[in-house]
Amino acid sequence: MSGACMTNGLANLGVMWKTVSEDCNLACDYCYYSTCGGKPGPKINRIDSALLDKFIKEYMQLSQGAATLAWQGGEPLLAGLDFFKEVVYLQALYAPPHTVISNSLQTNGTLIDDRWAAFFKTYQFLIGVSLDGPKEIHDSRRVNAAGKGSFDRVMAGIEQLRKHQVDFNILTVIHKGNVREAKALMAFYRENGFNFVQLIPCMDFRSQQVDKPGEYEITPQEYGDFLCRIFDEWYNDGYPEVSIRFFDNMFGVYLNREAEHCVHRAACPTSLVLEQNGDAFPCDFFINEKWTVGNVADSSIADMLAHPNYTRFQRMKPALPEKCRSCEWQRLCYGGCPRNRKWNPEGTESDPDYFCQSYMQIYAYAHERMLEMSLRMRREMYSYHLQHDYAGKSPGRNEPCPCGSGKKHKACCAAL
Repeated sequence: MSGACMTNGLANLGVMWKTVSEDCNLACDYCYYSTCGGKPGPKINRIDSALLDKFIKEYMQLSQGAATLAWQGGEPLLAGLDFFKEVVYLQALYAPPHTVISNSLQTNGTLIDDRWAAFFKTYQFLIGVSLDGPKEIHDSRRVNAAGKGSFDRVMAGIEQLRKHQVDFNILTVIHKGNVREAKALMAFYRENGFNFVQLIPCMDFRSQQVDKPGEYEITPQEYGDFLCRIFDEWYNDGYPEVSIRFFDNMFGVYLNREAEHCVHRAACPTSLVLEQNGDAFPCDFFINEKWTVGNVADSSIADMLAHPNYTRFQRMKPALPEKCRSCEWQRLCYGGCPRNRKWNPEGTESDPDYFCQSYMQIYAYAHERMLEMSLRMRREMYSYHLQHDYAGKSPGRNEPCPCGSGKKHKACCAAL
């Protein structure tokens, strides 16, 4: 595949860059990325300026109107404010006119102060803050090198974000300490006005251990039970007040839209995950030399996306296990995450996702309520857009459906 061909499809390319490699000021015992134990050392391993300049220049040249970058760690704020000022300077320097630049950053929140929050607001960063629930839950696992909990510092950082009206969401790791606390978690989110939440199951492996099948601290039964319990809290008589990413994705499918989260899409998105030193990989679950697709220092973006390892990676998600091919819930899951399947040596066949049981449990449990909500919402959107965009006249069968799904009318609400 030539580089010229690849550049035609880069408008949706997302980039995640591990800003300081594994350096972090916390020592969470379940950390997927960092092994520094909360002691990053006197010199932070941040991205070299020459690498940053080269990649951002090329990415912006191929951006086709939109550029999406996510900054992770370790703890990315350890790179310092001047580093991120350099980032936004280079983005502005190289971006074609009218390019929409989206920066997101995942942080433990402990280093956010007034200057950081003001910067995030100025440049419209979306911030993800890691917070595992109320103080006693959070502080049991998310500690510094001395074993002291980080809850109070995280909440202080959140207050700075609120002071400057920075958009943020909460990322909660579901582990042995909170997997049975769905009701307490939802009460905590509501009490603190945390209206946008992501839930991820606690991993029991490192990102570099690609040869080790996906393993987790909680069992599929525990996770399934948790999802059902928190769904009950989220549902709110059909009018949810808190956005939980897992349920938002489910609901989107019921609205005839494609899931947003990669785990539940039919194919893995086009993305590059970069280590601090510029090594590139197709996914942050496959950060291993066996899956490298190049280095930004000497490889073009097109060449990295055309690398045989990238092609091999893209073939994994659609290679559904036999069980998934006939599953009634396939459109909600599409086999889950390739990282969570146990593959044969050739990488051509696999067992179902480790959380297959969890997904089937919540899909069946929530189906009737999701269906009821979606039918109501589709009718409301259909009626609204019919009046405002179609002058009250029903569209033809092959025209876009007024509900906004993007599907043809005949394949969407025409059957309602």
